Amino acid sequence: MYGDVKQQLAATLAEIEAAGLYKREREITTPQAAHIGTTAGEALNFCANNYLGFSDHPEVIAASKAALDIWGFGMSSVRFICGTQTQHTELERRLSEFLGTEATILYSSCFDANGGVFEVLCGEEDAIVSDELNHASIIDGIRLSKAARYRYKNADMADLRTQLVAAREAGARRVLIATDGVFSMDGSYAPLPQICDLADEFSALVLVDDSHAVGFVGAGGRGTPELFGVMDRVDVITGTLGKALGGASGGYVSSHQEVVDLLRQRSRPYLFSNSVAPGVVAGSLKALDLVTSSSQARDTLAANSALFRSLMTEAGFDLLPGTHPITPVMFPGDDGARLATAIADHMLGQGVYVIAFSFPVVPRGKARIRVQLSAAHSEADVRRCVEAFVAARDAVA
Repeated sequence: MYGDVKQQLAATLAEIEAAGLYKREREITTPQAAHIGTTAGEALNFCANNYLGFSDHPEVIAASKAALDIWGFGMSSVRFICGTQTQHTELERRLSEFLGTEATILYSSCFDANGGVFEVLCGEEDAIVSDELNHASIIDGIRLSKAARYRYKNADMADLRTQLVAAREAGARRVLIATDGVFSMDGSYAPLPQICDLADEFSALVLVDDSHAVGFVGAGGRGTPELFGVMDRVDVITGTLGKALGGASGGYVSSHQEVVDLLRQRSRPYLFSNSVAPGVVAGSLKALDLVTSSSQARDTLAANSALFRSLMTEAGFDLLPGTHPITPVMFPGDDGARLATAIADHMLGQGVYVIAFSFPVVPRGKARIRVQLSAAHSEADVRRCVEAFVAARDAVA
């Protein structure tokens, strides 16, 4: 039987390859860091979510190592059976304190958090209104819910209003607006004050996935709600421990007490997935300590981001505007995907690791190389990255 299936799958893979969309995974031969080893040689890493440089921070590593001796390697269980250690509840308490919420619940990943929250909060008598550029995990989580689904154009408040009117006119009992805090392919921020204003007007809840902001956006690193002064107006925050907060794995939902209590009773990814590993919990707690005790890493990250944008603009590259460490270098047009891929490949040969993105990950004609700055980069690293862009452009354009 598999013979027929094999041919079908091989044909699909060939189509992906022919379209230039086949994803090849480059192997890293060292720990995650600003400077890494790859099978192609040593490289400067400008495409990781290691915003604060904590993935290889000695204090984070030491805390995780110590946890192996104290708490063991894995939990071998889900939370409600025998998978809850004292440090799991401590991390939930610390996240709630940090984010200014009443309660927090841990998940194996933020993908699981988004996969488990909508089905619990919204039933067939409810409505979810989602930004068109939301992360795949939000899209998939919404699909698991029986709620009516509405989609609005990216950060378009007039269209959001239109969809909210439609949801209310359809008789929705409960309406929830879902948005990324930062849209990961563009590095742009959701207009949270205006979203919260519309939520108030239409008696809707607001959910923000703040994975690309927690730890480094906002004066205290508390994310986009802090940046926009709406910490008390966002009802549900989902986020990850796998980016700025240590970079390992794990996610969470942080919200009102009743929301979290209900998720513990009914959220399937929480109820049926192993607990976050002890070493990850301990490392994440230490990452939180570092975030709350000093702004140095955040300040360095902001300076690196500003320097890169300035140098790339001077060099004549097309950047999407913004201030976030995600900096898309754009290669528009029909030939953009080929050019972006060729430049990224050339740069790796010169010891700078970046990745090109094209359709269907981003819209047709909007290919890009998404550069991600880190506090672990030095000024010399940033300048070398720009020099590699210039050299690659001259070589392949």
